[in-house]
Amino acid sequence: MQDILFDFISKYISLTEEEKNALLSLDIFRSVRKGTILLNEGQKSQDEYFILKGCIRKYYIIDGEERTTAFFTEMEGLTPHCVKNNAPSEYFISCVENCILTVANPGMEVELFTKFPKFELMCRKLSEELLAGQQLNFDEFKTSSPEQRYLNLQLKRPDLIQRVPQHQLASFLGIKPQSLSRLRARILEKNKI
Repeated sequence: MQDILFDFISKYISLTEEEKNALLSLDIFRSVRKGTILLNEGQKSQDEYFILKGCIRKYYIIDGEERTTAFFTEMEGLTPHCVKNNAPSEYFISCVENCILTVANPGMEVELFTKFPKFELMCRKLSEELLAGQQLNFDEFKTSSPEQRYLNLQLKRPDLIQRVPQHQLASFLGIKPQSLSRLRARILEKNKI
């Protein structure tokens, strides 16, 4: 687990043995079972997640129906809004698969940033990349049809199509599961021609 994390970090900064040991001393690694809810709507939390293995999703329950807004897979992080604004969460976060996560909190970050300022630089770079990507994804989602969304998903994140249950995938695309089945059939038919 730690090697996966250190390999990822090495893309941004180089770590000394002291820095690696400081990270390991934080006891941040967690194995979490599929179906586990990491955050409930209305709950306050200080937990920030980084996925080493597996898939988690963020979803709302609106009029009794789950609405998936995001999936996070290997080498992606998620800091719930409630961590930053200290308010109850407006959404749920759950494990779609068995996961290996790092779980940290703002106190750990402050301690690490104080001892090793280059971690703050790395986190800032990661945050900037994440924000830029989310803005593009949001714009793309708002300006595309369900079929275009599915084709973009096939192109950019084909693993999700195999890993995520169809009803969650349909919710993420903003359609009903039956519509997703018809959409897939239509795309297969087009590809035969």
